[in-house]
Amino acid sequence: MDLKIKNKLALVTGSSGGLGEAIAESLAKEGVEVIWAARNITQLKANVKRCEAAYGNKNHIIEADLKDDSGANVLADAMKKKGLMPDIIVNNVGGNLAVTDPLSNVEDWKKVFNFNLFNAIELNNHFLDNMIKKKWGRICHVSSIASLENQGAPQYCASKAALNAYVRSVGRYVSEHNVIMTGILPGAVYTEGGYWDETSKARPEHVEKYLNERMAIKRFGTREEISELVAFLVSDKASFCVGTSLLVDGGQGRAFFEG
Repeated sequence: MDLKIKNKLALVTGSSGGLGEAIAESLAKEGVEVIWAARNITQLKANVKRCEAAYGNKNHIIEADLKDDSGANVLADAMKKKGLMPDIIVNNVGGNLAVTDPLSNVEDWKKVFNFNLFNAIELNNHFLDNMIKKKWGRICHVSSIASLENQGAPQYCASKAALNAYVRSVGRYVSEHNVIMTGILPGAVYTEGGYWDETSKARPEHVEKYLNERMAIKRFGTREEISELVAFLVSDKASFCVGTSLLVDGGQGRAFFEG
């Protein structure tokens, strides 16, 4: 299928590894010019070298620390200085930042919300006007099944739920300009060096129990099962997916949900 995004310019945050790396590579495979943004410059260079050799696409590397309160603005300013105005944004960065106490202080809640929600809003606001002017833009947000039900720390669940609401509501406002805002809600996905990789080594019995009892498909998801779906959502083919958030969890969740 021709997604009709060849030569588009895409920003992918958190693209040094995990889902971000896989998403950036899926876009590179489609002929997209990719802006790889993350803290690990060494790994970004290795990723870019591999993709350029495999797909021949053009790439850019920008060091970005989105755990910092000003990280989104610093990243956007660096892009603008290079004349990089993206047609596509994939807001992939997220996590609980080791905040797990349900009764933690408000500062911890703000920190998690900044990482999972406000970073994305800040980045989008820097480039939405240009997308609207060009009458073409695609923005996809990596949310989580935790946004639908209590799977994880409350701060993380709440911030991802707010992200879904942002996608659904703001997506309506920009859609008339052919700027399509979407989200994706992954369940348990295996990534090298990630949580389930480490847990498989440390507590294999826990992982086996989890797969048998929680995952209807009896296995983890793969990076590519997420990244290829994201590539579709940021393509011309997804022009009717206004404010859509897709659940892709291998039957992990129990909530009733319409994507």
